[in-house]
Amino acid sequence: MKSLAHSIEMHGMTDAGMVRGHNEDAISFDAARGMAILADGMGGYNAGEVASGIATTLLAQGIAAALEVVPPHVPEAMSGKPAAHRILRLEIEKANLAIFQTAQSQPQCAGMGTTLVAALFYDNRVTVAHVGDSRLYRMRDGEFKSLTRDHSLLQEQLDNGLITEEEARRSQNKNLVTRAVGIDPQLDPELNDFDVKSGDIYLLCSDGLNDMIDDPDIALVLSTLPNNLPLAAEQLVQMANDNGGRDNVSVILIRINRSFAAERSLRSRLFGWLAR
Repeated sequence: MKSLAHSIEMHGMTDAGMVRGHNEDAISFDAARGMAILADGMGGYNAGEVASGIATTLLAQGIAAALEVVPPHVPEAMSGKPAAHRILRLEIEKANLAIFQTAQSQPQCAGMGTTLVAALFYDNRVTVAHVGDSRLYRMRDGEFKSLTRDHSLLQEQLDNGLITEEEARRSQNKNLVTRAVGIDPQLDPELNDFDVKSGDIYLLCSDGLNDMIDDPDIALVLSTLPNNLPLAAEQLVQMANDNGGRDNVSVILIRINRSFAAERSLRSRLFGWLAR
């Protein structure tokens, strides 16, 4: 596939925070392939970092291999959706099963799992897959919004009108997720597509960031440092730690520098015609 490195810039950072003795977050990103992956592990002694490490490693390897076989924009014959959907879903299912089987076979890893948020950029769009409460935000034309919705008890309470936004911000139950990778042998990740524009900035983060920093303050950093992703990432992590750093904190920042519409080869046009 054609490299996206001239169209997309990525930078990531992960930190143990100020309280935890080790880091159970893991990140992986590849601007050339338009791929970014972030996982926040959970489990027994050090098992969370095993789960997040398996998730990011297997997913990165699986996506890279799949992209060598089929372009992500080509519509699937059965669903009509871009191949990116099948690629992400299949590789997440593989990682889920690998984590589940490891937890079953190794007593020290029993009960481990991980949240996950993954983004695949292609053809001036992004397909986002997520499980749990790790998030993906977008900054566009001064508007900062989350493109993912947490799979958590807190989000369900909000959706059902049981608590207010202010009560949610003060809640002590922020980390109770309703969906995670590796807990069960089968998994249903949530996938959504979004259009991409030049100038967009995307942020993948673990809850160690958004639990410690309010959205307006995150937005201020991104709007102030849109052309310096390394410094913006460092600033976000530092702010989370300055506010207490009660959890591991990880960020991946992505800036869209120019259009990256897919080249329509005869093969891809044929696939598109067959999917109609």
